[in-house]
Amino acid sequence: MSGPMTHITASSRLLATNSRCRYGWSPGPQFKPNSARTRAMASAVTPSSKTPSQQAVLGATAAFGLSVGAWLYMNQTKQRGIECEAAIPSPRISPDVPSKGETTTTETEMSRKMEQLVRRLQQEITTAVEELEGPDGGKFFRDSWVREEGGVGASCVLQEGKVFEKAGVNISIIASKAPEGMLKHMRARKRQGIDKGPYNMFVAGISLVMHPHNPMAPTVHANYRYFELVEENGDHSKPVASWFGGGCDLTPSYLFEEDAVHFHQTIKNACDAHDPAYYPKFKKWCDDYFDVKHRGERRGVGGIFFDDLEDRPADEIFEFVKDCGGSVVQQYVPIVKKRMNMPYTEENKKWQQLRRGRYVEFNLVHDRGTKFGLATPGVRIESVLMSLPLTARWEYCHTPVEGSPEAKLLEVLRNPREWV
Repeated sequence: MSGPMTHITASSRLLATNSRCRYGWSPGPQFKPNSARTRAMASAVTPSSKTPSQQAVLGATAAFGLSVGAWLYMNQTKQRGIECEAAIPSPRISPDVPSKGETTTTETEMSRKMEQLVRRLQQEITTAVEELEGPDGGKFFRDSWVREEGGVGASCVLQEGKVFEKAGVNISIIASKAPEGMLKHMRARKRQGIDKGPYNMFVAGISLVMHPHNPMAPTVHANYRYFELVEENGDHSKPVASWFGGGCDLTPSYLFEEDAVHFHQTIKNACDAHDPAYYPKFKKWCDDYFDVKHRGERRGVGGIFFDDLEDRPADEIFEFVKDCGGSVVQQYVPIVKKRMNMPYTEENKKWQQLRRGRYVEFNLVHDRGTKFGLATPGVRIESVLMSLPLTARWEYCHTPVEGSPEAKLLEVLRNPREWV
């Protein structure tokens, strides 16, 4: 039985106009992103003392962790204003050529490969989602930012489509000098090979989340990232330290065991092609990380999670990350195709909203990247909270009926299973 009900709608609508827009106002054809007049106008509509692009950089990279986020906040440098390009279809997002005005300085072979990878994955994933939406369905809105000293990013967000209530695919590519504060933090964690300096740093990553309308179709989340340091006065083609991180996880409202098996088997195949020890190790890590501790539940049925991966040559780990990122569409799209047109009741939808409430709780209470982003002055909230669903629900003392499909899911979330 359930008690009094609270329903919360967390809807943040992106303005879609035929002209470029900046935080909800349309400046017209004479708009110059970096003019003094434009900066003054931006300050009038933005309460923060940071420029909009500083907020964009902070928000889009919060998931990379404390060290990188702190660097972005501390580094007060001149940046171009953010441009929002309304309803740009994903085929216009080139995987190899930067979008209008985007430039980065990538000096190592691995940084170039990783930049190309995240751009290509964003293209592939957004294209696959729009194909699910169909010709009359939702289209991705592209929100891009540029940092003149070295850094670009793009958030592709789809809202209120035919299949997806909300879907987002973000990429961030940062290249700049590494601050001493960040290096001290890394040394305190016993990171080897960084006892000299000064250093330049490079970070590239992709992060995505998909929230379907149909409660029978699950939510998915994934992110993959790379970090490296090179000596500022040394050989810029040879990193002194580098590592990878990432993972993927599935969050259903209703448990279809064959979907969980498919999701896990697909990512296990990607892991096994590189090291049979990867999947069991990273699967447990995922179960442990996505733990809604105050509820005694996992966020979903898991997947894989890894961080600071540097146990073998970088080229080998890159191939592993490439295969994991490349499996996202194969992992998820077949599941959505099976579930997106299934019939459901109002009670099914209410349960989905309750589960999304748990999703929100984990992201706001436990997720390290989100917590850091929200605690950072001047952060761009739209980027930090991109992963949240449009709607969520809380009911006082809600308990599923014993033996119901809802209770079956809850049992699995409380006691993670081995799916393959």
